[in-house]
Amino acid sequence: MAAASSRCLLVTGPPGVGKTTLVMRVLETLRSSHPHLAVRGFYTREVRENGERVGFEVVTLDGRSGPLASSRISSPESVRWPTVGKYKVDVASLESLALPELQVKEDTDLFIIDEVGKMELFSPAFFPAVMRVMESNIPVLATIPLPRYGRDIPGVARLRNHPGADVFTLSTGDRDTMRESIYNQLSSRLMQKR
Repeated sequence: MAAASSRCLLVTGPPGVGKTTLVMRVLETLRSSHPHLAVRGFYTREVRENGERVGFEVVTLDGRSGPLASSRISSPESVRWPTVGKYKVDVASLESLALPELQVKEDTDLFIIDEVGKMELFSPAFFPAVMRVMESNIPVLATIPLPRYGRDIPGVARLRNHPGADVFTLSTGDRDTMRESIYNQLSSRLMQKR
């Protein structure tokens, strides 16, 4: 069980296990119990066409969105974009939406970062922004991928091993328990801050 003093809660698990859903439900519950909560951050969601995943988009917590990656994009600019599997990563779009949300400001109560993964880390400015958030005294709820084939992405490994971080590995059998535990820790941190 994670210590109550942790300020950086990292949720990991296999693809499709519900990391984003868990984070968004925790946020929804926190907003209900703390109506004046000032939250900054973003989440990623799948883009589907005819039932097939064709990409991902970045969505800020105030509802702005833009492309993160796509298997369907074909433009002169996209030829130079980095790829992850079949997806071309739109680093400029990610940076225009996510980086302003990761600015540490005094009036911020909580950061949501979903996710810190391979696509996001193609941005040279993204990881330093995440580290500034992690080093602030503001609570963070973020998602990270599981290591693949026993190898972790270097930036993700740094977060996983950060002294202020607790890692929660999500599985389909413990989603409700984990959601409650994460909510309780964040709620406790938020009450201490007030």
